[in-house]
Amino acid sequence: MARALQKVTKTISKKRGGKTNTLHQNSRDAQRLRRAGAREDKLSRLLDAATRANQVYVDRVAWFKAAIEGSSGPLSDDEMRLLTEGFIAREDDELAEIQREKRPGRPPSKAEERILDKKDAETREYKGGFWVPDLRDEEGRGSLERWAGEWSGLNSLTFVRIVKDGAIKPSSFPPKGLS
Repeated sequence: MARALQKVTKTISKKRGGKTNTLHQNSRDAQRLRRAGAREDKLSRLLDAATRANQVYVDRVAWFKAAIEGSSGPLSDDEMRLLTEGFIAREDDELAEIQREKRPGRPPSKAEERILDKKDAETREYKGGFWVPDLRDEEGRGSLERWAGEWSGLNSLTFVRIVKDGAIKPSSFPPKGLS
């Protein structure tokens, strides 16, 4: 039995002579159309939610790719740590500008709250291990430079977790927990 909305519509229209708008409200075919439409809506919502969740990591890796563009060679552990701290502080100028424009005594704006929440979450992640591409060897750096900017291409990169106290641990893709 067909499950996709397009196929359900096609089979019903064949049966009805090309007219799907002449169905009775609670007929079997109308129920099949409703179920197929609801299924398609649910799948698109789930896909959008997954894409939004993955976009955080795609943006992070893209920032690291842009940050190493002018340099060459593998990075040391200290340079990796400095890059990570630079990533966490990337919106500090915008935050300072928003706070400077705000009148004293006013509650924080939505943009200010968004930046502060994001920075707090990234700082907490940094304490436990911040997920970044491994740039400590030439192979990892080269694969990041060849990366096309899509989620599906991240599986070719190697990743590490940089902990604030100084440790660097290998990690996996996709990021889950403290892998």
